[in-house]
Amino acid sequence: MITEDLKILIDNKTKPPGSLGVLEDLALQIGTVLGTTSPQLIKPHLVVFAADHGIAKEGVSAFPQEVTRQMVLNFLNGGAAINVFCKQHDIRLQVVDAGVNCDFEDGLPLGDGKIAKGTSSFLRGPAMTTFQAELCLLKGEAVVAEIAAKGCNVIGFGEMGIGNTSSAAVLMSLLCDLPLSDCIGRGTGLNDEQLLKKQQILEQAVANYKGGHDIFKLMAHFGGFELLEMTGAILAAGKRKMIIMVDGFIATAAYLCAYRIDQSIKKNAVFCHESEEKGHHLLLAYLGAKPLLSLHLRLGEGTGCALAYPLLKSAVNFLNEMASFQSAAVSNKS
Repeated sequence: MITEDLKILIDNKTKPPGSLGVLEDLALQIGTVLGTTSPQLIKPHLVVFAADHGIAKEGVSAFPQEVTRQMVLNFLNGGAAINVFCKQHDIRLQVVDAGVNCDFEDGLPLGDGKIAKGTSSFLRGPAMTTFQAELCLLKGEAVVAEIAAKGCNVIGFGEMGIGNTSSAAVLMSLLCDLPLSDCIGRGTGLNDEQLLKKQQILEQAVANYKGGHDIFKLMAHFGGFELLEMTGAILAAGKRKMIIMVDGFIATAAYLCAYRIDQSIKKNAVFCHESEEKGHHLLLAYLGAKPLLSLHLRLGEGTGCALAYPLLKSAVNFLNEMASFQSAAVSNKS
């Protein structure tokens, strides 16, 4: 009933039907998820999960692993792109240590989701234990539960973790049954020689795997702590009827894992942009997702969510504030 009421409201605004395009789709989706014909976006949050990856030590990244720790400190000091964009659009930013290879000093405004100091290399065995994978989902859920308790109903997720495009690419390949070569990109900026090495390493890691295609086994073997905490967070946000802003390649891989566990989250998800990372276009197509933006981004951090958020606000604002043909005394189509 809410959906039909929203369609009528949207079509009776002072405009030709469909002329606001994707904004009309967004207004319909947001109103349906929130269960009202006059939705409000309340206390928007963006959570950046950070963790290190054992596979990074195999030479799959152009940057050293210590950059994860350095960038977390940069987030906390307000110096990263996501800090700038969240501040610009009045989005509350929370950074969570899901498994950085570092002992951060006490007193930092850093969420504690730490599982361990980085995963193991999945070239040589599972990235984590089954227990650790399950704990990731629970910790991600706990982060969202705390934020939802503050009244937030729209949330986005970002990540930081040197080597995490490798986890995302392998999970995408195995879960979508796509060639691994189509899923692997340059990540932090690999040259051709480094990209070939990355592909060879990941192909060997997949060849070594004998665990079957159960989603939980795949996540434990090839996942990252930040990727799986994001998966748990997405699932939790869906259960709480929140609008979920999905960022780039890594976040979409986390969404893919969550979707395989609970397909009902699709109605909550807004895909914010199409990343420059090679596999993202294919992954979005596999999911039947239409991203709001295409800005050639490949930074991660949730930057696509922060940049797309004003479009969600515009969708809600036109629904709530734009006159109808009747109220404005404007003639509709005959």
